[in-house]
Amino acid sequence: MQIVTAAQPHSTAFEGHLHMRYIWTIALVAAMGGLLFGYDWVVIGGAKPFYEVFFQLTSAAEVGWANSCALIGCFIGSLPAGKLSDRVGRKRVLIFSALLFLISSVLTGWSYSFAAFITWRVLGGVAIGLASSVSPMYIAEISPAPWRGRLVSLNQLALVVGILAAQIANWRIAEKVPEHVSQTALLASWNVQYGWRWMFTAVAVPALIFLITAPFIPESPRWLVARGRREEAGRVLGRIGGEAYSEHELQAVSETLAVSAGKRDWQALRAPRIRKLVLIGITLVVLQQASGINVLFNYAEEVYKSAGYGVNDILFNIVATGTINLVFTIFAMLLVDRFGRRWLMILGCLGVGFSHAAVSFAYRQSLQGTWVLVLTLSAIACYAMSLAPVTWVLITEIFPNRVRATSMSISVAALWVASFTLTYTFPLLNKGLGTAGTFLTYASICFLGALFVFFVVPEMRGKSLEQIEDAEA
Repeated sequence: MQIVTAAQPHSTAFEGHLHMRYIWTIALVAAMGGLLFGYDWVVIGGAKPFYEVFFQLTSAAEVGWANSCALIGCFIGSLPAGKLSDRVGRKRVLIFSALLFLISSVLTGWSYSFAAFITWRVLGGVAIGLASSVSPMYIAEISPAPWRGRLVSLNQLALVVGILAAQIANWRIAEKVPEHVSQTALLASWNVQYGWRWMFTAVAVPALIFLITAPFIPESPRWLVARGRREEAGRVLGRIGGEAYSEHELQAVSETLAVSAGKRDWQALRAPRIRKLVLIGITLVVLQQASGINVLFNYAEEVYKSAGYGVNDILFNIVATGTINLVFTIFAMLLVDRFGRRWLMILGCLGVGFSHAAVSFAYRQSLQGTWVLVLTLSAIACYAMSLAPVTWVLITEIFPNRVRATSMSISVAALWVASFTLTYTFPLLNKGLGTAGTFLTYASICFLGALFVFFVVPEMRGKSLEQIEDAEA
């Protein structure tokens, strides 16, 4: 049996004994929640020009509501996610979210009234809210410390694969549209009558795969210990890293849980230390959304149309944004456990901020076409290497075991409030400030975010969740 001394770094003590194929397999299955999240969240960008014609949406308020209603569901789903996953387990919540994804995707696609469309989009949002809270938390709780950054980033990688899949599906499903077609001809077109329906329905395939595979992953060992099922937790940890790893992790988890034994979640959350961590988590997720990048996914049509692109070129540009997002997310996975969380976030905020400022300048100087495309791709690349994956890594790490699920729910709920605010207000900001003014606003937020991370956010690379908890105590 391997003996681990207190002085021996957790990052190296068990690395040679980890069963990486098993770890990656269960993490990949859990990350399917991220893939469905990405597809369901972004598919609306390509379907938007067609369902708006079908439902005859004309006002900025209607357009904003159609685009942002799913985020209400995300908020609704994220609120009980922590309590629910604490009560029934992480695994069961993932299975339930897969079922909701499957149902909502089909019913959204085949809605024939705007009210039905909104209803099923909100239900799909509930699935996103559950998965976005529980998938990264589950992965963090089964991940050995030296691999946690990469494994939690796997959820973000799956998310951007889902985004790219939605963008490619939209591009390939949509038929070519003449640049100057009449409204009557457009209403009668295949895209408006059926194309957008298949764009939404396509996500049913990965949802079904997730629903079939999720029952075969183990329950989170940290949840099992918290429920007094120590023997089951030991078996899961043994499969992850062997007997010595299992004994070490069981002891560490039990000790941290014992510190807060008997306290209810709301009592623990009132402690100054926990309250500070929750505020950091909320600020990080709000920064991720307020950086403005999701505008480039959800309102790509408006952004690129105002830059002089036609409908067919816009759909291709959307695929380009998804490809860049995927490539640089892979870079982030390679860097997050080597370079660290904190500096990736700082450099990412600065990179996105300067890219947005340059986009603002381009619009102000009427530089259209390639200029805007390159600068928006630059912003997405910086975001994909930093704020997109690293925010999720940080909010799975900073909270103690006892309150992780509840704190994650609060943070993710704040994320969806921020996302809804961003998505709903973009048409209004764009109308009031112009595209140049809107992107300059987002740039300013990014620069402020870099300062926040520099002064407030600690580095947690290479530490176990229990070591992080001890350091914060």
